[in-house]
Amino acid sequence: MDGNGRWAQQRGLPRLAGHEQGSKSIRQCVEACMESGVEFLTLYAFSSENWKRPELEVRGLMLLLERFLNEKVEEMLKEGVRLRAIGRLDDLPNACRKKLDEVIAATAGNSRLHVILALSYSGRGEIEDAVRSIARDAASGSLAPADITPDLISSRLYTAGIPDPDLLIRTSGEMRISNFLLWQLSYTEIHVTKKLWPDFTKSDFADALAEFAVRHRRFGGV
Repeated sequence: MDGNGRWAQQRGLPRLAGHEQGSKSIRQCVEACMESGVEFLTLYAFSSENWKRPELEVRGLMLLLERFLNEKVEEMLKEGVRLRAIGRLDDLPNACRKKLDEVIAATAGNSRLHVILALSYSGRGEIEDAVRSIARDAASGSLAPADITPDLISSRLYTAGIPDPDLLIRTSGEMRISNFLLWQLSYTEIHVTKKLWPDFTKSDFADALAEFAVRHRRFGGV
């Protein structure tokens, strides 16, 4: 969800104002998913690299996340939205992690739409953690090297049990994947829009789906 800071700077506003406006685009995408039958929506909310940002901005982002969770939990329960999270979640501030765990538990029975927040997330870090888990089992003798398959690796990722994405939407015209779902994006179609994230609407989401619908996906075949 790229472009919050630039959106704010273009308007002479503090960067946090862009993040706050960007949270409204999340609602637009959630509504678009429910209306179009999309079952899994993964939002790259905060990368492991984002901890390097100014302390005031990071603190504001964590407070914004807490507020978002507090305000949206009842709506998620009503609409059948299940919240999930991926990343090194132990890095989050205690209050933020506690609220996240509460909403994840409260919505665990929902299945209309799975909203997955990537928080303190790194694609390389995810693979590193998966490899470490596999190496630990191999060292203990409970896993043989011959047992290591793509399916086994997938089962050790943060996204175990979640389908690989069909479509990646990249806002603000950026032509890179920025350390996001590196394993899972192997055959994902990519849609790039120059719109900054706070300006992204249901209509833009529908445009991305329409473009995706006419793609011919060969998965390495003919």
